[in-house]
Amino acid sequence: MQMTDALNQIAPEGTRLGEFWDVLPEESGATPEGVLAIGGVDVAKLAETYGTPLHIVDEVGLRRQIRRFIDGLRERWPNSEVLFASKSLPIVGMYRLAQEEGLSVDIAGGGELKLALAGGVDPARLHFHGNAKTDAELQMALEAGIGTIIVDNEDEIARLERLISRPQKVLLRVIPGVDAETHASQATGGSDSKFGLPMDQAARAIERMRAHPLIDFEGVHLHIGSQILNTRQFAQAVENISSVGTFATYDVGGGLGVKYTYEEDAPSVEAYLDSIVESARAHLPAESKIMIEPGRSIVARAGVTLYRVVSVKRTGKVFVAIDGGLADQMDIALTDQRYEAIIADRLHEPWTESVQLVGRQCESGDLLVDGAAVPEPHVGDLVVMPVTGAYAYTMSNNYNGALKPAIVFVADGEARLVARRETYDDLLAVHAPAMY
Repeated sequence: MQMTDALNQIAPEGTRLGEFWDVLPEESGATPEGVLAIGGVDVAKLAETYGTPLHIVDEVGLRRQIRRFIDGLRERWPNSEVLFASKSLPIVGMYRLAQEEGLSVDIAGGGELKLALAGGVDPARLHFHGNAKTDAELQMALEAGIGTIIVDNEDEIARLERLISRPQKVLLRVIPGVDAETHASQATGGSDSKFGLPMDQAARAIERMRAHPLIDFEGVHLHIGSQILNTRQFAQAVENISSVGTFATYDVGGGLGVKYTYEEDAPSVEAYLDSIVESARAHLPAESKIMIEPGRSIVARAGVTLYRVVSVKRTGKVFVAIDGGLADQMDIALTDQRYEAIIADRLHEPWTESVQLVGRQCESGDLLVDGAAVPEPHVGDLVVMPVTGAYAYTMSNNYNGALKPAIVFVADGEARLVARRETYDDLLAVHAPAMY
């Protein structure tokens, strides 16, 4: 779908049109009436059919991005494997799509295990992460025939020694000693990380696992953080991990950042893969297997969240309140993540105002976009927040009794519901009847 000439005039001076489209899903365009379309589907029609708030995922663009990772890494390092970091979008429909596209899957917890299995993921392609796996979760994983367990600590080794009854592949998570250039809450590779063992303790843990007849130790795992835009840090992590020893497998984690705002720049998948593989060629055995775990960089851009404007209030600032908020966009509060906002059913109109896009949760911090450039806003407008495919649904909650939004996948002019909207009956279902 091609954008019309009028759309070239909407952005204020200094904002390139390409930057506008670069934060939207790849399969985005405008209808002749000036309504945003994703995957060939008019978002106004999606709002009519499914209501708002609504998560919309560009399935074609999503699959294309997956191929960039799988094919790109295989071209550079044939003995490789790409895992989907499923915490970024842990829904059955996404697990099924990952299986169809040839991704292995990174899970962290019993819930993600159950969802992945329900999505048809081959248990042999599941990799179980986490720094505090319980006996019950490990038992679930072992009974499911999970492919690999990423061991975090010596207490976990003791649990495995007690629980396993047949050979089990494992990796050891090692702290690579890289302080990632990202929000403090998203940095996982520095010396004070809660994840993994420092290098001076790794050798003892590896020796212990190798001594067990049923623990099949294959190699090491690292992760330096999330939303990282400096690809040199990935290369440094690969170099650092080489000092632990020579192994059959090196899982170098994920964490590639994405472009959230018009002015941001983010590395391409190709630049990210080049950085990792060049470092691997310099520091790792040529015959070893390289694994990566993209999550955000697979699903973030493919997804948007659609809202409807409930009120417009002018009190010195212009407050545009929508029918969602922090309950479905927690990343804003947790990581200070910045987003853009687009009035999606009036794309041809110039951006004449700077507004505060706010939600309906009872927090002054429920400020979704500070200074959003939009046309004059009206009650009933449809607002899209782009680049919300990762972590928005993951972290959604019931603050103020909010209901978790539905999710639709769109492709080739068709939409399909992959997760229905939560209902008030769902909200009540977990409470014992005697309590109310």
